[in-house]
Amino acid sequence: MEEYIYVLVCLALVLGGLVGYFVRQIVANQQIRNARKEAQNLLDEAVAKHKEMLLDAKHEATRVRNAAAAESREYRLQLERLGKRLDRKEEALERKLNSLEQRSRDLDSKRKEIEDTKARVEELKKDQLAQLESLSGITSDEAKQFLLQSLEQEVKEEASRQVRAWETQVKETSETEAQRVLATAIQRCTTDVVSEFTVTTIPLPSDEMKGRLIGREGRNIRALEQATGVDLIIDDTPGTVTISSFDPVRREIARITLNKLILDGRIHPSRIEEGVGKARAEVEATIQSEGEQAIYEAGVARLHPELIKLLGRLKFRTSYGQNVLLHSLEVSHIAGILAEEIGVDANMARKAGLLHDIGKAVDHEVEGSHAMIGADLVKQWDKSAEVAQAIAEHHGEASTTSVMGFIIAAADSISGSRPGARRESVQQYLKRIEELEDIAGGFSGVEKCFAIQAGREVRILVKPKEIDDLTAVRLARDISKKIEGSLTYPGQIKVVVARETVAVDYAK
Repeated sequence: MEEYIYVLVCLALVLGGLVGYFVRQIVANQQIRNARKEAQNLLDEAVAKHKEMLLDAKHEATRVRNAAAAESREYRLQLERLGKRLDRKEEALERKLNSLEQRSRDLDSKRKEIEDTKARVEELKKDQLAQLESLSGITSDEAKQFLLQSLEQEVKEEASRQVRAWETQVKETSETEAQRVLATAIQRCTTDVVSEFTVTTIPLPSDEMKGRLIGREGRNIRALEQATGVDLIIDDTPGTVTISSFDPVRREIARITLNKLILDGRIHPSRIEEGVGKARAEVEATIQSEGEQAIYEAGVARLHPELIKLLGRLKFRTSYGQNVLLHSLEVSHIAGILAEEIGVDANMARKAGLLHDIGKAVDHEVEGSHAMIGADLVKQWDKSAEVAQAIAEHHGEASTTSVMGFIIAAADSISGSRPGARRESVQQYLKRIEELEDIAGGFSGVEKCFAIQAGREVRILVKPKEIDDLTAVRLARDISKKIEGSLTYPGQIKVVVARETVAVDYAK
């Protein structure tokens, strides 16, 4: 029984396996048929899309071909039009070329005719010139020279007349106005008389102090000279010591140091070095303070610190006995007044006036005139081209072309030439007078010349037979130009040329 059951189970398993196999085969066949159907659908869809794309591509190709054909036709039409235009231009150029060739032939023939005519004219001129030379008795070169001399004389006379007319016109219109402006500027700016000396002397309480200043074997005086860079002159002059140096700042440092040492009484090299350090700090503080005070008094704003220091150094600089810093302030005020009177920038004029002698602060260290040095300093630190130009022009060392240059020159002359402003030694005064008379007497036709009014005017007597009235005008101008180029002087010099003829006759 059990074996029978076992056989039945085995048969059931076999039948189950067979049934499962056939079921799987049926399912697989169904999936294959579905996959084939889906693949056929995709293939049909791809074929349809391929046909659609081919159709679109054919349409696009047809459109492009039609557009290219239209564009090609347009290009051909343009080329045809260009070819026709080129043909027309070529024909026009050919006609012009033929016309130019004809004109060139005509010009060649006319040129030959002109050359022939010139040759005949030259021959006629030579014949006429020979006849004129034979009739007049002089050659053509002599006649040309005579005509040139006559023309030159006429031109000189006409120029002299014109110069006189211009001078008269300018004097009538400008002298009154210039006097009014200058008088206003001078009246509105009042300053004290200045008379300072450039040599620094130190009073001593006793002659015994000289020996203490010199020290044992001269060690004190050597230490002071080395520390300050000045020369200390101790001679037989009672009660004084002289400080000599080209640098006014060094001279001031030495003066302060000496005064403190004399008051203290303790004089030795270490004490001298300590005193020089304190004096140098004091002088630097004074320089800074004086520079700031100067720009405040002048009404100048925003000045470079280096220029302020240089302005302060001018406190210890003098020119003909006039303190340069006070002179610069005075020029600044006068320049501002002049600028206001004639209607130009007064602030710029005050700045240029304050800085016009800034080059004197370093002229002993840098080569060149103080005007050009000052102009370079202003260009470097202030970046103001107008102010630098006015500074360079105020002594005539650069060609004066700007209004500001004339203003600063006028203000500088007013400040330096007013009575009591500067001092001049007798030797320098006599030398200037002598040079002035020598310049005036060196011109042809001058009989006598005299420098008067302390060298502010030179009067010249000319020979009336050699110098006429018109030539006298030209002579005065030539002498003034020679004086301007040869002499250095404050203000201006008036040149007066006098000519007189005397007619004498006797009644018999």
